[in-house]
Amino acid sequence: MDWHEWHDSYDSPDSYLSRRLATIQDRLRLALNTAPLGPLTAISLCAGQGRDLIGVLAEHPRGAEVRARLVELDERNVAHATEAARAAGLPGVEVVAGDASSTDQYADLAPADLVLACGVLGNITDADVERLLDHCTALCRTGGTLVWTRSRDLATDLVPQVCAWLEERGFERLWVSDPSVPQAVGAHRFTGEQRQLPPGTRMFDFIGYDVLRRT
Repeated sequence: MDWHEWHDSYDSPDSYLSRRLATIQDRLRLALNTAPLGPLTAISLCAGQGRDLIGVLAEHPRGAEVRARLVELDERNVAHATEAARAAGLPGVEVVAGDASSTDQYADLAPADLVLACGVLGNITDADVERLLDHCTALCRTGGTLVWTRSRDLATDLVPQVCAWLEERGFERLWVSDPSVPQAVGAHRFTGEQRQLPPGTRMFDFIGYDVLRRT
């Protein structure tokens, strides 16, 4: 899979990616609107070109208050996101080329006020989905918001289970897109007890939805 070329669909307003992006951005705006006053931190795993978070921070009144780290493996996407953040005047946005599954990428920023797991849960095994969601209790501060996505048109509609796993771990459901929408978007607030992010830990193995569909 060419993950740089994959982003081209965002340029079409009628694509499912554009519709999903708009929904994600709505959730991010609401999270920023309701976050406590003062500086905020944000983490984005497998951030791609950062269109979701950068697009919101660029126009939100609190955008300049956010220190964000976007972690992405594809260096072409990293370059795109870096330029987008620079053009938007967002010096607090750092784009890192690296393995988003490593807890070491987030050690100095977690727990964060806002955690994005968008475009991740549909590209890893179900067991790794649960494993990553468990780590979200350390990535996300108590009172912080997790925004996530998961396609419903894989072999199993895992969205109800994603919600169950999160809610078992102290996340409160804020909103989940209607079941009729194939590309689900959800937002959960962490109300549980804060955990320490373990160092040197791999949270998931990124396989790719194209490979998962063939297994």
